Amino acid sequence: MKTIYDIQQYLKKFGIIIYIGDRISDLELMESEVHELYRAQLMDIREYQSAILLLRHEIQQVKEKRK
Repeated sequence: MKTIYDIQQYLKKFGIIIYIGDRISDLELMESEVHELYRAQLMDIREYQSAILLLRHEIQQVKEKRK
């Protein structure tokens, strides 16, 4: 996974569509869902690591823009 869009499409395969309206909340909920998929052994370690890294990086960028 290389983009947030890739993560959204991956989650969609499992029927998970996230839209709260607040970008940070959306990203944090995506992170939680990715973690749950990994715990359920539906993701391999590389997919999990890249998704978490992307989401945390995007969360940080959004927080910096808001300051």
